[in-house]
Amino acid sequence: MATKKRFLAYTVGALLALVGSGVATAQQPASGAPEFETPAAKVVKLGPAEQLEQSKGFVANMERIRESVRRELEEARSKGDVVKKLCLDDKLNQLDVALRKASERQKALENAVKVNDGELTNHEFTILSVLNQRTAALEAEANLCIGKEVVAVGDSSTQMEIEGQLPDGSQTTGFPTPALVTEPPACASCFR
Repeated sequence: MATKKRFLAYTVGALLALVGSGVATAQQPASGAPEFETPAAKVVKLGPAEQLEQSKGFVANMERIRESVRRELEEARSKGDVVKKLCLDDKLNQLDVALRKASERQKALENAVKVNDGELTNHEFTILSVLNQRTAALEAEANLCIGKEVVAVGDSSTQMEIEGQLPDGSQTTGFPTPALVTEPPACASCFR
């Protein structure tokens, strides 16, 4: 059990480190459209309309992840798995906060696009990107929530098979027991 907890702690730490590095690299310079690297390592610059469309995809993905974790939480509750329920409940609360913030930021992004403020548009889109990354990390953490271990309850039996023959009483040899000899301790406070 301790190794599972240690593994979980290392995994969560690694995920947080990855998310932290994603937060640091997600910030863009104030001028120009944000740059994103694709799997082919090609830099893509998104315009305001594309940012708005992508942000809608972010929010939809976040809602899908939240719903998935909510279903897992309901399943843990129905099974009476208190440990998993507490873990998933914490992740669901964090997902709710991230989704609420993303909805607010999406509205702010829509307003920035309407007034044609490129700097504010990039800022809001960057924050939405970070919230989307955080949601993905929370999904990974929720998948690592460990519940109670499956325990078999009921009668059990053990059978033992011995190859060969066991010696009977006449074949065993007794070992002599040594005489117990003790000496009284020397007097520690005696001076002679």
